[in-house]
Amino acid sequence: MGASSSSEQASPEQREAESLAASTGALTVLEKAFSNLSDPQTQTIPISSLQECFELSIDYKTCEASFKPENFPGLLNHLNHSIVEQFFSPEENGLNWIAFLNGYTKCCGRMTTSNSLNNLLTLFNSAIVKSGATTGLQIESADGDYKINGYLLPADLLMLFWMCWVMSWNSRNLKGKVKFDLLDVNNLVLSAVSSCGDGGSELNVWDDNLLRSSIQLPIGKLHVWVLKTVPNLPDCLVQFVLSRLSKFAPQQDKKSEPTSSSTSENQQVAESHTYLLTPGRAWSISLTLRSTMHEEILKACFANDDEVKENLLYRSSLHGKGLNRFWSNVEGYNGPILVLISATLEDHSWIIGALTHQAYENKDTFYGTSGSLYAISPVFDHFTSSGKEKNFVYSHLHVAGYEAKPKPVGLAFGGSMGNERVFIDEDFSKLTVRHHAYDKTYHPGSLFPNQGYLPTEAQILGIEVWGLGGKRVKEVQNSFQKREQLFTEQRRKVDLKTFSNWEDSPEKMMMDMVSNPSAVRREQK
Repeated sequence: MGASSSSEQASPEQREAESLAASTGALTVLEKAFSNLSDPQTQTIPISSLQECFELSIDYKTCEASFKPENFPGLLNHLNHSIVEQFFSPEENGLNWIAFLNGYTKCCGRMTTSNSLNNLLTLFNSAIVKSGATTGLQIESADGDYKINGYLLPADLLMLFWMCWVMSWNSRNLKGKVKFDLLDVNNLVLSAVSSCGDGGSELNVWDDNLLRSSIQLPIGKLHVWVLKTVPNLPDCLVQFVLSRLSKFAPQQDKKSEPTSSSTSENQQVAESHTYLLTPGRAWSISLTLRSTMHEEILKACFANDDEVKENLLYRSSLHGKGLNRFWSNVEGYNGPILVLISATLEDHSWIIGALTHQAYENKDTFYGTSGSLYAISPVFDHFTSSGKEKNFVYSHLHVAGYEAKPKPVGLAFGGSMGNERVFIDEDFSKLTVRHHAYDKTYHPGSLFPNQGYLPTEAQILGIEVWGLGGKRVKEVQNSFQKREQLFTEQRRKVDLKTFSNWEDSPEKMMMDMVSNPSAVRREQK
């Protein structure tokens, strides 16, 4: 077959196709997939086999969100046909080796994030149209390049996010038919509506009817919003196609059997809703992260509950409120740390977050090397480092002894001493958020709806801290905490032999001084 041809026998067209596929690191995977999917007689992949490869067998257990567009199930039913038609362009007899490689490269090859987003939007529109519905998108194709105009409605955007979520979930759970929840990603939709819709900044984001509204989100503005706020969104398509070709194809002859892990996965999703870091919020944050942090935060979406708890360092409802309780649980964790704060003000609750990339230190000055601030709920936004200052985090506990000019005791992110952008008091009862004009460390933007220029004081409902450094970092912290506990226990032990002689004891010396304070003690020369 074409995949096994030597470089001497291969045509220039085949060598170019293989070179482009090899640049993605997936050439070996594609060779195995082609071998499993192709007909041995014709050395081509039948169209029906390729469509089956990308078919989704999904059963929704429940839906987190309060609003579910009725067109969404039809969209998923036609997703496999749209992928084959858009990227692989099969001929009547099927797909040969070169066409298969070119199709993969067209979908998953090296390209700009903007082009990847165009692929995603075109696929979404195709699946919607095949399901019998319509969108406001206008797509023109010329020589494989897509020019997209028009708009999406909030409900359309919600379905786009859900389509990406299903692809992301399925790329990690190739176990046949699996039940799971549709995530509540309304914070992402409302963020896009606020940024891209007319008068979006003045909308009441606590109004559930916004998702059903006819507000048009121009595709140009939406394009910019995605690249700025959730740049990893197009990767969901790439991960899905690669996982299906690498895992589904070799197993197509094996009968799928129910796995015992399905029940635990469903239970995990339900239990995770009790955290501030729900699966929907975790997935939203993951769309802004790369490498280890990306995979670690996705545990809140895909792992069982025990694995989720491994990353939970501190939870105010579990460990108690206060900076000392916080410190005893995060001390020694030398890796990225995500802090989530839930607060309430004027009958409205909102959640913000801060991600720092280094261990916490008890210092009376700001410190840090990098980090991000997040508006998480009800509207999502992401503020990275501006590069102008390095006041990423401030964590100061009470120090022993007298301080002439005591520094603030609490936890802060951004801003400067006394004008912190985010400040949590020592008791973890009050949150102060200031306008971004006070802060040169993080990019500007509102951390909660209708944030004004004046400082805002809100009541803290809860705080969670999640470690995103991986298993090894957590093991190091566990060893550190065991040593600290051992030292503490040793310091508490009293050696009674030291005080067996009353004449030499410090208590007798104090008693003598109190009874005769005017006595003069001179050194013997």
